[in-house]
Amino acid sequence: MKIFFTSALMLAATRLAVAQQPGPPPTPERPVTDVYFGRSVVDKYRWLEDTKNPEVLAWFKAQGDYAAHTLDQLPGRDSLINTFMRYDRLKPERYSEIKKRGTRYFYRKTLPAETVGKIYMREGETGPEMLLFDPVAYDKTKTYSVTAFTPSNNGQRLVVGLQEGGAELSTLRILTVATKALLPESIVAVSGGGVDWLPTDTGFVYTPNNSTDPKDPRGNLNTKARLHQLNTAAAADAELFSRAKNPAFNIRPDEYPFVYFSDDHTQVYGGLGSVDNRQHVWVAAPADLSKPVIPWKRLVAPTDSVYSYLKLGTSLYLYSVKQAPKGRILVTSALNPQPATATVLLPEGQLNITSIASSKDYLFVTLNDGINDHIRQYDPRTKQWADVPLPFSGTAYVQPLDAPRSNACLVGLTTWKQPATLYNYNPDTKQLSASKFEVKAAYPGLDDLVVEEVEVPSHDGALVPLSLIYRKGLKKDGQAVCFMDGYGAYGISAVPYFSPRYLAMLNQGVIVAETHPRGGSEKGQKWYRAGYQTTKPNTWKDFIACGDYLVKNGYTSPSHLIGMGTSAGGILIGRAITERPDLFAAAISNVSCSNALRMENSPNGPVNVPEFGSVKDPVQCQALYEMDAFQHVKPGTKYPAVLCVGGMNDPRVIVWQPGKLAAALQAASTSGKPVLMQVNYDNGHFTEDKKVTFRNFANMYAFALWQAGHPNFQPSAVAAK
Repeated sequence: MKIFFTSALMLAATRLAVAQQPGPPPTPERPVTDVYFGRSVVDKYRWLEDTKNPEVLAWFKAQGDYAAHTLDQLPGRDSLINTFMRYDRLKPERYSEIKKRGTRYFYRKTLPAETVGKIYMREGETGPEMLLFDPVAYDKTKTYSVTAFTPSNNGQRLVVGLQEGGAELSTLRILTVATKALLPESIVAVSGGGVDWLPTDTGFVYTPNNSTDPKDPRGNLNTKARLHQLNTAAAADAELFSRAKNPAFNIRPDEYPFVYFSDDHTQVYGGLGSVDNRQHVWVAAPADLSKPVIPWKRLVAPTDSVYSYLKLGTSLYLYSVKQAPKGRILVTSALNPQPATATVLLPEGQLNITSIASSKDYLFVTLNDGINDHIRQYDPRTKQWADVPLPFSGTAYVQPLDAPRSNACLVGLTTWKQPATLYNYNPDTKQLSASKFEVKAAYPGLDDLVVEEVEVPSHDGALVPLSLIYRKGLKKDGQAVCFMDGYGAYGISAVPYFSPRYLAMLNQGVIVAETHPRGGSEKGQKWYRAGYQTTKPNTWKDFIACGDYLVKNGYTSPSHLIGMGTSAGGILIGRAITERPDLFAAAISNVSCSNALRMENSPNGPVNVPEFGSVKDPVQCQALYEMDAFQHVKPGTKYPAVLCVGGMNDPRVIVWQPGKLAAALQAASTSGKPVLMQVNYDNGHFTEDKKVTFRNFANMYAFALWQAGHPNFQPSAVAAK
C-alpha cells in the first residue's frame, strides 16, 4: 500500500532536495558608491551592467543554465506546456489584425501547428484565401516573425516589418500583392515596424532607430521621422521631422518623432511620442512634405492634456482629460484647431473614457465603469448619440476597417471567462452579426468558474479593485494556492480578458487574482497619478493590501500566495517582497524594472523619465530610490522563492535589471528558498513565437506553483511506500 506525504511534507522534501544540489553560481561583490543629493548609495553589482564583457556574459549563461537545470526537474512544467498546446489546438485557426482596403481583407492567421502567424489576403470577406507572406520561409536560416504589416491605400502593396529573436527592431520589406514579389530595398531598425502610406501610395513615412543593436543606448535618442519613396535606397530617405530639423520646437532627445496622415489624407501630423500620454502634435498639408521647410502649425500641446485626436469631415475630435480626470470629448475645426476654446461634445461623466475611433461617418467612444466597457457612437450629421449594442459585458473594442471609405467595423469582446469573440458591426443599422473571422473554441472548465469583483482597503483607506477567478466550491480555509498579478503603471488598466494560460492553472484549483493598483487608470486619471513618481509607493502597497485581504478572508495563506509583476510591474513585485517578504511563498519578477535608480543608464531609460522620474531631480531621485527593489534587499532576511526572468534581446528592460536583483537576493536571503535567474536568448521583452512563449510561462508558473505547495508540481521522488 502506498502512502503519500502531505503537500507540506512534499514541499519540505523538495526544498531539501534542491538545497542538496550545488547552489546558484556565485556573484562577486564589487561595490560602487554613488552620492545622490547627499545620500550615499552602494551598488555591489554594478559590474553586471556591462553586457558586452565576457565575464558578465558568462555569469548570465551560468545563471541561466542553473535555472534551466532546476526548472527541468519540476514534473508539472512539461504538463503545463502540453496543456498550453492542447488549449491552443482547440482553435483550428486564429485571425488577428484584420485590415480592409477597398474589397480586399488583409490579416494575420496562425494555425495550431505554427509557431508564428502568416499574412494572408481575401477578395471580399468570404473570398478565396491567398498566402502573401510567410516569415518562416523568408529565411530558413533565421527565426523571423512579423511585427506589423500595413497595406497601401489601394491594396496593391504591403509593408511588412520583420523581427528576429524578439528584438522588436524590425526590418521593413515591401511586397507587391499581385506577384508576391519583394521590392529590392530593405529598411532596418524600425521600432515595431510601423509606417503610414503616402496618399499616392508611392512611398511611406516611418521612424527608424539609430542602431540595429537593441542594447545601444543611443538607439532611440534623437531619432528622425523619414519619408521613403519606393524603389529608392533607404540611405536617401528625406528627413521630415526631428530635433535637428525643427530646433524651434524644443524636442527632447528622448522624444520619438512620428509622422502620419489623417484618415482622409487631407492633413499630415508631426508628433512626439513619449510615455507621457498627453499628445504633442503639429499639423501641415500633405503637399508640404516636399518642401525644404515644412510649415508645421501647432495642433495640441501637452498643456491641452489631449490623449488622442482624429479628423472626421471638417471637424477635429479630441479626447481630453484637462479639468476632467475621467475624460471628455471636445470638437473644434480641423482647419483652424483651437483646443482651448473647443466645444464640449461629451462631458465628463461617471464612466472613464478610454479611447476614440472613427469610420466614414461615425465617431466611436469607448467608456469603462472600472471593469466593463461601453461603446457609444456619434453621428455628426444628425448630432445624435447612440449605444453600440454589446451582447455581454466585459472588455470591448470597436475597429473601423477602412476609414474613411467605409463604415464597416469589427467589434471584439472578452471577459475573464469568455474567450475573445468577434462581430461585424453596421453603425447605420446598429446591428451586430457573426464575423467570418470568428472561430469558436470550447475550452474545458469554463462553466465551473466563478468571477468575483471586490474592493480592498489599502494602507491609506483607498479602495483597490481586485478581480478573483476560481472554480466553484472553493473552500476558504487558506489552503488554496493563489496566483496574484499586478502592474500599475503608465495609466494602463488591468482589463478583463480570457487567458488560456490562466485557465491551465484555474483547472488545477488555483485562484487567479488580478489586482488594479494605483498607477493604472481603472478609476480615471486621479488613480493613475496616485501611483506615479513620488506617489509610486501606493502601487506596491495596494498590491500588498490585496494579498493581505486574500489571506484574512481565507482564500489563501502566505505559504500558498504567489505574486507576479512584469516589466514596469517589476517595481510592484520587487518592492512588495522587499517590504513584506513574509506575505509570499513565491514571486515572479518577469523582465522587470528592478533597479530604478539605474534605469536612466539603460537603453530605454531616458524615454521613461516622464513616467518614473530622473536622478537629476532631487525629489524624483528620492522617488526612484523608493521604487528600487535592488536597493531595498536586506541581508539576513527570509525572502520568498523568487524567479527573475530577463531577455538577452530585450530592448525595453535590459537583462541586467532583473539580473542584479537576482544576485542581491541570492546573497541576502536566509529562507533557504531558491532564487533563480532565467535568461531567455530567443526572446526579447516578449515574442510571438508560441513555442518560446509556452516554455517561458510554463517555467514561471511551475516554479511558483512548486514553491507554493501545489501537489501537482512536487517531485514524485518524495512519494513513499
